[in-house]
Amino acid sequence: MVQCMKRLILFSISMIVLSGCSLVKQKTPTATPTPSTTQTVQPTPAPTPEVSTIPDTNIATQGGTVEKTAPKQATIKTPKGEIVVELYPTDAPNTVQNFLTKIKSGYYTNLTFHRVESWVIQGGDPVGNGTGGGKMLTELSARKFEIGSLGVARGGDINVSNDSQFFICTDDCSWLTGQYTNFGKVTKGMDVAKKMAVGDKILGITAN
Repeated sequence: MVQCMKRLILFSISMIVLSGCSLVKQKTPTATPTPSTTQTVQPTPAPTPEVSTIPDTNIATQGGTVEKTAPKQATIKTPKGEIVVELYPTDAPNTVQNFLTKIKSGYYTNLTFHRVESWVIQGGDPVGNGTGGGKMLTELSARKFEIGSLGVARGGDINVSNDSQFFICTDDCSWLTGQYTNFGKVTKGMDVAKKMAVGDKILGITAN
Protein backbone atom coordinates (compact mmCIF):
# COMPACT_ATOMS: atom_id res chain seq x y z
CA MET A 1 0.00 0.00 0.00
CA VAL A 2 2.79 2.39 0.96
CA GLN A 3 4.60 1.52 -2.24
CA CYS A 4 1.49 2.34 -4.24
CA MET A 5 1.16 5.68 -2.49
CA LYS A 6 4.77 6.57 -3.29
CA ARG A 7 4.22 5.74 -6.98
CA LEU A 8 1.07 7.85 -7.05
CA ILE A 9 2.88 10.82 -5.51
CA LEU A 10 5.81 10.50 -7.95
CA PHE A 11 3.40 10.26 -10.87
CA SER A 12 1.58 13.41 -9.75
CA ILE A 13 4.86 15.34 -9.38
CA SER A 14 5.95 14.22 -12.87
CA MET A 15 2.71 15.45 -14.41
CA ILE A 16 3.08 18.86 -12.76
CA VAL A 17 6.67 19.19 -14.02
CA LEU A 18 5.72 18.15 -17.55
CA SER A 19 2.77 20.49 -17.52
CA GLY A 20 5.07 23.40 -16.55
CA CYS A 21 7.58 22.63 -19.32
CA SER A 22 4.86 22.65 -21.91
CA LEU A 23 4.01 26.30 -21.24
CA VAL A 24 4.78 28.42 -24.26
CA LYS A 25 7.34 31.06 -23.46
CA GLN A 26 5.93 34.49 -24.11
CA LYS A 27 7.97 36.29 -26.69
CA THR A 28 9.35 39.66 -25.73
CA PRO A 29 7.78 42.18 -28.11
CA THR A 30 10.31 43.46 -30.60
CA ALA A 31 10.37 47.22 -30.58
CA THR A 32 9.83 48.81 -33.94
CA PRO A 33 12.87 50.97 -34.76
CA THR A 34 12.03 54.63 -34.43
CA PRO A 35 13.19 56.68 -37.40
CA SER A 36 16.08 58.91 -36.54
CA THR A 37 15.08 62.49 -35.95
CA THR A 38 18.31 63.59 -37.61
CA GLN A 39 17.76 63.96 -41.33
CA THR A 40 20.36 64.48 -43.99
CA VAL A 41 19.79 67.88 -45.48
CA GLN A 42 20.73 68.04 -49.13
CA PRO A 43 22.79 71.12 -49.86
CA THR A 44 20.91 73.75 -51.80
CA PRO A 45 22.81 74.74 -54.93
CA ALA A 46 23.97 78.28 -54.73
CA PRO A 47 22.27 80.61 -57.13
CA THR A 48 24.27 81.63 -60.14
CA PRO A 49 24.04 84.69 -62.37
CA GLU A 50 22.73 82.80 -65.38
CA VAL A 51 20.70 84.25 -68.18
CA SER A 52 17.50 82.43 -69.09
CA THR A 53 18.35 82.17 -72.76
CA ILE A 54 20.94 83.49 -75.14
CA PRO A 55 19.76 84.05 -78.71
CA ASP A 56 21.21 81.73 -81.32
CA THR A 57 23.70 84.10 -82.85
CA ASN A 58 27.28 83.51 -83.83
CA ILE A 59 29.66 83.38 -80.90
CA ALA A 60 31.51 86.65 -80.83
CA THR A 61 35.28 86.63 -80.80
CA GLN A 62 35.73 90.35 -80.33
CA GLY A 63 38.88 91.59 -78.73
CA GLY A 64 41.99 89.56 -78.51
CA THR A 65 45.03 91.17 -76.95
CA VAL A 66 44.05 94.44 -75.35
CA GLU A 67 46.41 97.28 -76.24
CA LYS A 68 48.72 98.46 -73.47
CA THR A 69 47.27 101.93 -73.82
CA ALA A 70 43.68 100.69 -73.48
CA PRO A 71 41.70 101.88 -70.43
CA LYS A 72 42.13 99.71 -67.34
CA GLN A 73 39.26 101.23 -65.41
CA ALA A 74 35.58 101.95 -65.99
CA THR A 75 32.99 104.02 -64.14
CA ILE A 76 29.37 102.89 -64.08
CA LYS A 77 27.10 105.88 -63.51
CA THR A 78 23.75 105.32 -61.79
CA PRO A 79 21.09 107.55 -60.20
CA LYS A 80 22.44 106.47 -56.81
CA GLY A 81 26.10 107.21 -57.48
CA GLU A 82 29.11 105.87 -59.33
CA ILE A 83 30.70 102.43 -59.27
CA VAL A 84 34.34 102.33 -60.31
CA VAL A 85 35.78 99.04 -61.52
CA GLU A 86 39.30 97.91 -62.32
CA LEU A 87 39.51 95.74 -65.44
CA TYR A 88 41.56 92.56 -65.90
CA PRO A 89 42.71 92.46 -69.54
CA THR A 90 45.35 89.84 -68.76
CA ASP A 91 42.80 87.35 -67.41
CA ALA A 92 40.02 88.06 -69.88
CA PRO A 93 41.28 90.01 -72.93
CA ASN A 94 38.32 89.29 -75.22
CA THR A 95 35.80 90.14 -72.52
CA VAL A 96 37.53 93.37 -71.54
CA GLN A 97 37.85 94.46 -75.16
CA ASN A 98 34.19 93.66 -75.82
CA PHE A 99 33.20 95.65 -72.73
CA LEU A 100 35.32 98.63 -73.79
CA THR A 101 33.89 98.52 -77.32
CA LYS A 102 30.35 98.62 -75.98
CA ILE A 103 31.23 101.43 -73.58
CA LYS A 104 32.68 103.50 -76.41
CA SER A 105 29.55 103.05 -78.53
CA GLY A 106 27.25 104.06 -75.66
CA TYR A 107 25.67 100.61 -75.68
CA TYR A 108 24.93 100.49 -71.95
CA THR A 109 23.38 103.97 -71.64
CA ASN A 110 19.87 103.75 -70.14
CA LEU A 111 19.91 99.98 -69.80
CA THR A 112 18.94 98.68 -66.36
CA PHE A 113 19.90 96.39 -63.53
CA HIS A 114 17.26 93.74 -64.08
CA ARG A 115 18.40 91.40 -61.31
CA VAL A 116 19.18 92.41 -57.74
CA GLU A 117 19.64 89.84 -55.00
CA SER A 118 21.29 89.83 -51.59
CA TRP A 119 24.61 88.80 -53.11
CA VAL A 120 24.62 90.11 -56.68
CA ILE A 121 23.41 92.81 -59.05
CA GLN A 122 23.16 92.13 -62.78
CA GLY A 123 22.56 94.47 -65.68
CA GLY A 124 23.41 95.38 -69.26
CA ASP A 125 20.66 93.35 -70.92
CA PRO A 126 19.34 95.17 -74.03
CA VAL A 127 15.97 93.46 -73.56
CA GLY A 128 15.80 94.18 -69.84
CA ASN A 129 14.63 90.85 -68.51
CA GLY A 130 17.75 88.66 -68.60
CA THR A 131 17.14 87.10 -72.01
CA GLY A 132 18.89 89.55 -74.30
CA GLY A 133 22.40 89.84 -75.68
CA GLY A 134 24.62 87.78 -77.93
CA LYS A 135 27.25 85.12 -77.36
CA MET A 136 30.96 85.15 -76.74
CA LEU A 137 33.49 82.64 -75.50
CA THR A 138 33.89 82.26 -71.74
CA GLU A 139 37.35 83.15 -70.42
CA LEU A 140 37.95 81.15 -67.26
CA SER A 141 40.82 81.88 -64.91
CA ALA A 142 42.02 81.07 -61.42
CA ARG A 143 41.21 84.56 -60.18
CA LYS A 144 38.88 84.25 -57.21
CA PHE A 145 35.38 85.64 -57.23
CA GLU A 146 34.75 87.72 -54.13
CA ILE A 147 32.86 90.78 -52.97
CA GLY A 148 33.19 93.37 -55.72
CA SER A 149 34.09 90.93 -58.49
CA LEU A 150 32.87 91.83 -61.98
CA GLY A 151 31.68 88.85 -63.98
CA VAL A 152 29.82 87.86 -67.12
CA ALA A 153 26.45 86.10 -67.12
CA ARG A 154 26.02 82.87 -69.06
CA GLY A 155 23.58 80.03 -69.68
CA GLY A 156 24.06 76.32 -69.14
CA ASP A 157 27.06 75.91 -71.42
CA ILE A 158 30.15 76.92 -69.43
CA ASN A 159 32.04 77.66 -72.67
CA VAL A 160 29.56 80.26 -73.91
CA SER A 161 28.89 83.55 -72.13
CA ASN A 162 26.60 86.49 -72.81
CA ASP A 163 28.30 89.39 -74.54
CA SER A 164 26.22 92.11 -72.85
CA GLN A 165 25.12 91.18 -69.36
CA PHE A 166 27.54 91.69 -66.51
CA PHE A 167 27.19 91.22 -62.77
CA ILE A 168 28.82 92.53 -59.61
CA CYS A 169 29.10 90.41 -56.47
CA THR A 170 27.87 92.37 -53.45
CA ASP A 171 28.52 89.50 -51.05
CA ASP A 172 30.45 86.22 -50.99
CA CYS A 173 30.32 84.51 -54.38
CA SER A 174 33.40 82.28 -54.15
CA TRP A 175 31.57 79.30 -55.69
CA LEU A 176 31.70 81.09 -59.05
CA THR A 177 35.51 80.84 -59.24
CA GLY A 178 36.53 78.90 -62.31
CA GLN A 179 32.93 78.80 -63.53
CA TYR A 180 32.37 82.30 -64.93
CA THR A 181 34.49 84.95 -66.63
CA ASN A 182 36.00 87.22 -63.99
CA PHE A 183 37.08 90.43 -65.72
CA GLY A 184 37.30 93.11 -63.05
CA LYS A 185 36.59 94.31 -59.53
CA VAL A 186 34.97 97.28 -57.84
CA THR A 187 37.56 99.65 -56.39
CA LYS A 188 35.15 102.38 -55.36
CA GLY A 189 31.39 102.58 -54.89
CA MET A 190 30.50 99.23 -53.30
CA ASP A 191 28.06 101.13 -51.13
CA VAL A 192 26.38 102.32 -54.33
CA ALA A 193 26.28 98.79 -55.77
CA LYS A 194 24.53 97.58 -52.62
CA LYS A 195 21.87 100.27 -53.01
CA MET A 196 20.81 99.12 -56.48
CA ALA A 197 17.24 97.99 -57.00
CA VAL A 198 15.58 96.19 -59.88
CA GLY A 199 14.95 98.68 -62.66
CA ASP A 200 17.65 101.17 -61.65
CA LYS A 201 19.20 102.60 -64.79
CA ILE A 202 22.76 102.61 -66.00
CA LEU A 203 23.07 106.26 -66.95
CA GLY A 204 26.25 105.49 -68.80
CA ILE A 205 29.67 103.87 -68.49
CA THR A 206 32.93 105.61 -69.17
CA ALA A 207 36.40 104.10 -69.48
CA ASN A 208 39.72 105.68 -68.56
